Amino acid sequence: MSTPLKKIVIIGATSSMAEHCARLWVAQGAAALTLVGRDRARTESVAADLRVRGSQASVAVETVDFEDARAIASLAAGLATSGPIDLVLIAHGSLPDQPSCQRDLDACASALSVNGVSPVLFAEAFAAAFDAAGRGTLVLIGSVAGDRGRRSNYVYGAAKGLVTRYAQGLQHRFAGTAIKVVLVKPGPTDTPMTSHLKQQGTRMATPEEVAHLIVDGAAHGKPVVYAPKKWALIMMIIRHLPSVVFNKMNI
Repeated sequence: MSTPLKKIVIIGATSSMAEHCARLWVAQGAAALTLVGRDRARTESVAADLRVRGSQASVAVETVDFEDARAIASLAAGLATSGPIDLVLIAHGSLPDQPSCQRDLDACASALSVNGVSPVLFAEAFAAAFDAAGRGTLVLIGSVAGDRGRRSNYVYGAAKGLVTRYAQGLQHRFAGTAIKVVLVKPGPTDTPMTSHLKQQGTRMATPEEVAHLIVDGAAHGKPVVYAPKKWALIMMIIRHLPSVVFNKMNI
């Protein structure tokens, strides 16, 4: 009897972190991946690469409006009809320009929606499918920026802070069950989204390094994964700095 394929859904599959996670899952063996993106051509390109890398893998592509609650609910319900989903990775987002968000409320609203509300909508939709199946692992990509609001990126940080609080609530909801919720908090990572930071000399982790930590965290159902691990200590210090000290810092 053949081993059933592990069903994995990746939201925001064209992101560098998500793509490297997919490569690791394909390399591990038989998997049925569904890549969800906004741009079909880009998502199909990622799928084609994965099919070459893993002969045992099944790779499908779906597109959806990432800010349409009804479309998200329909997608999640549809993907669950063919059997229980083992793992969902929600990895999409964008790094907004903080001054632009301050000047333009449309830009501010978009940043909050794409980085905060949209991941929560996807998570809630798939949480319903996991609840019905009685099992599953949900991985949400947050950010160290959500640990404390800072002048340099507080709109983005607020969105990721929403993801953090949501993940905590979802973990509480499913405590004691076979459903695991993993919150990943990457530090600055070398992706197209952060190219301007790299030009400024910011030291960054590689997407491959972060992907390994995500895949390991998902496999073990870790509640929180800082990527790289050093950010757990760094952000603990930043969270606990007194305001009189923190407000003098240009970060």
